[in-house]
Amino acid sequence: MEAVKGIPYGVARFEDVRNGSFYYVDKTMYLPLLEDTGNYLFLIRPRRFGKSVFVSMMQAYYDIAKADKFDRLFDGLWIHEHPTPLKNSFQVIYFDFSLVGTAGKGLEANFDFYCGMVMDSFIKRYKDYYDEDFCNKVLGTEDASYKMKLVNDEAHTKGYPLYLIIDEYDNFTNVILSEGGKGVFRNLTHASGFYREYFKLFKAMFSRVFLIGVSPVTLDDLSSGYNIDWNISQDPRFNDMLGFSENDVRTMFRYFQENGKLRAEADIEAMLEEMKPWYNNYCFAKQCLEKERIYNCDMVLYYLRNQVLYGYAPEEMVDKNIRTDYKKLKMLADIDRGNQRENRMSVIEEIAATGKVTMALKTSFPAEYVTDDNNFRSLLYYYGLLTMHKSVGRRIEMVIPNHCVREQYWSFMRDYFERSVPMDVIALQDEMDLMTYEGNWQPLIRRIAEAYKENSSIRDSIRGEHNLQGFFKAYLALNSLYLVEPEIELNYGYSDFLMLPDKARYADIAHSYIMELKYVNPTATDADVEAKSREAEEQLKKYSADKVVQRLCAGTQLHLLKVVFRGAEMVVFNEE
Repeated sequence: MEAVKGIPYGVARFEDVRNGSFYYVDKTMYLPLLEDTGNYLFLIRPRRFGKSVFVSMMQAYYDIAKADKFDRLFDGLWIHEHPTPLKNSFQVIYFDFSLVGTAGKGLEANFDFYCGMVMDSFIKRYKDYYDEDFCNKVLGTEDASYKMKLVNDEAHTKGYPLYLIIDEYDNFTNVILSEGGKGVFRNLTHASGFYREYFKLFKAMFSRVFLIGVSPVTLDDLSSGYNIDWNISQDPRFNDMLGFSENDVRTMFRYFQENGKLRAEADIEAMLEEMKPWYNNYCFAKQCLEKERIYNCDMVLYYLRNQVLYGYAPEEMVDKNIRTDYKKLKMLADIDRGNQRENRMSVIEEIAATGKVTMALKTSFPAEYVTDDNNFRSLLYYYGLLTMHKSVGRRIEMVIPNHCVREQYWSFMRDYFERSVPMDVIALQDEMDLMTYEGNWQPLIRRIAEAYKENSSIRDSIRGEHNLQGFFKAYLALNSLYLVEPEIELNYGYSDFLMLPDKARYADIAHSYIMELKYVNPTATDADVEAKSREAEEQLKKYSADKVVQRLCAGTQLHLLKVVFRGAEMVVFNEE
């Protein structure tokens, strides 16, 4: 009897997945389509979408040195029954640039050392295809680029086709961009920069090239002379090539249930409903906006692992390993730390507050323009911090994909606010318990309002409706007993704050909340304040009558909160 497959949580190489008998979501049916699309291809996807497993699968499929392992590695997969003529027909050079260090001997030395190791491994793997003297010559050469030139000349002479696969092609340069700034990056990739020289060599050396990464910055600087059509990142045919479809997730969960790893009585459809707002909702092509959305691979596996091990969902729906991903926001905000930083912070604050932004998505741009408005917004999309929602003429409305990413925004914003005025988080959590279990909401709202006022006295730029909403959401989100829905769509409009009790995991939650948070300018009159207060009242009455609200808040006491700020001062503070 075949052993039950393992959950490939944290397993990044295809051969490890297959040799270790882990469950594999089959993506091999995309190989013929990639072959037909072009010889030089480039794909961008956010982190934790299965990029490394996919490109290492490509390596195993095309590598002539792995021909004798084809049946073992691909048995049961789509491509095993539908192999292409290119199967196991290349000598493959496989780089993972996330392994290149940036400290120690210096950028060029570290890069050359890593590439040299890869080329030495290459010549040892294919030593039976080359003369012994040639192999020794390559191994005895210090300079990595010269090793590659030697291999290029000899392989072409002997008629051996070469395939280049680069995983995390942009990791090396993204680190440099964040730590060294645009000047260091430009020297690296322009003119006689050593990184650019490698890419010039790649263009002449390989029959096929496949690059994968998380941003388009490096390619624009390095790929002079490449065909722009090789970027398949927004090609609708490859929209769900990485990540999991809902059917992928459902099939996987059923496998583990049918094989006794998930409880027999477990409701898989209920699990999908629980995961969807946290891990789903990614779209990578405008033509697929009306199609099924995609799940983040790693987060689904994290959830499944907890269900298999303990029989229930993880207490923290966001894996601790990605809680620090919000540092990507810090990196993007701090690039060059120049005059445009405040503009970038304003964009982040607006997105954190409203959950959306409209942009013209840029498919590539040089590093020297990375901080330009549309380029910066586009980077947020490429890093997985936004996703496509709907077309708006020639532009796209992007939204925060899910709760998992939303928490990254709010973590970043809290860190940003607390640089000015630290918050007493212990006291805040005590007051959150009062709000959750006793319905005593005033201490918490008062504390957040006072912190907002203090921040405003230090940073004038914080004032405004988006800033106010973003500030409140950043701190209310610390209450993990609730899902703090930003701008949830109801029959009567959009609520500013609908704090949904997470009853699936915390059945004893006694209170739920709708809060309308209004802002008027510091110079507004009392009449202006009163008008805003009445507006909030009317909205609260409408929202509380909505059937969606009544269903989601059933079994709790629903509180309708009205809060109005005049500038940084809270002037209305009551429950309807």
